[in-house]
Amino acid sequence: MRTLRDAFLGLIAVVGLPMACGLAGGLAATPAAAQIILKPAYGEASLAGPAKARGAVVWSHGRSVESEDSEAPTPLYMKAMRDAGWDVYRLDRMRVSDTLPNSSRALAGYAEALRGKGYRRVTLTGQSFGAFISLIAAGQTSAVDAVIATAPAAFGNFTEAFDSYRENAAQLWPILRNVRQARVMLFFFHGDDFDPGGRGEPARSILTQRGLTNLVIDQPALLTGHGAANTGLFVRRFAGCIIRFAEAPTSPNDPPCDDSWGRSPSAELMQAAMPAVGSGSANGTPANTPAAVAAAARPYVGVWYGSYINGREVALSVEKGDGDAVYADYVLGAGMEADQPFERVRRKGRIEDGELVFDEKGRNLLRYRLRPDGRIAATWLDKDGHGRLDTVLRRVN
Repeated sequence: MRTLRDAFLGLIAVVGLPMACGLAGGLAATPAAAQIILKPAYGEASLAGPAKARGAVVWSHGRSVESEDSEAPTPLYMKAMRDAGWDVYRLDRMRVSDTLPNSSRALAGYAEALRGKGYRRVTLTGQSFGAFISLIAAGQTSAVDAVIATAPAAFGNFTEAFDSYRENAAQLWPILRNVRQARVMLFFFHGDDFDPGGRGEPARSILTQRGLTNLVIDQPALLTGHGAANTGLFVRRFAGCIIRFAEAPTSPNDPPCDDSWGRSPSAELMQAAMPAVGSGSANGTPANTPAAVAAAARPYVGVWYGSYINGREVALSVEKGDGDAVYADYVLGAGMEADQPFERVRRKGRIEDGELVFDEKGRNLLRYRLRPDGRIAATWLDKDGHGRLDTVLRRVN
């Protein structure tokens, strides 16, 4: 995702782009932005229509110099908005037409067309470059009620565009000052290579001085990197807050924006994981376990809990040793997708150089290492080598 600074500066000279008014099959722009198309994110059948939907929400993807981001999947939190009764659209933009001036003006026109069609609310959401154009569009039309912008960036990252990436902060301030009336929700993530840092407080100050309702979520725990908003963990923790913000201004009686999911184990997960503790293993390993193995395994015995970035809870219930083996129940909470059911499997592992390792043939690899703070660093590796998940587990009493 990179763009040239002069693309933004050219915004000064932008004039309004006339838009087509039809919505069937997606909105189509006039030739000046013919490759910037609004379409239903989940197909026509997913739309309830202006009279029944809570509102219309438009998600805008990022921009890459290597590929067409119009092919990127719609993020999981948009499904939460669909399930809450919103008609979900996405703005697909081919790179040849995808500049800050072109895309923001097209998006503003689409917002006006959706409002004209009768939607009671219009919310713009966007990732990276899509966050920038969503905010810019909110400064070009009063048809936008709210903007949810995740990891806003349009001028490259630290690694590949060091000379320009600071503009991701410098150019954000005038954009925020130009927002007409929309509520603004911003997410900045730790470890984002596109973020120059320190954007949270200035953004909050600008929006507050403008009298605009705002929520600035600055470096939330456990969510790292430029694509953090695309994860299941982001949905678990912030989808409810996003939906509330899209529907109405914030209220002092609102629940906390950062949901507590993942901080304490769910009842279902613990019910599956806890039985092993009653097996007698909590007080040590069986007598037939070699002394060296028993000593090495003892710190791992018990129930450990955490969550993965994909939005699934995980528990490891280490039960006992048998010979040079260590046994455990690996419990995985249901995921965000229908093909990610609740799972509980029995695993046989061993102590290897102080680590607890489960690497049975044909099964996913699990590795656990004790940390100085009493927690364990956990790694899951797909048996085919196609995926990896890392997290930290804490002991559950």
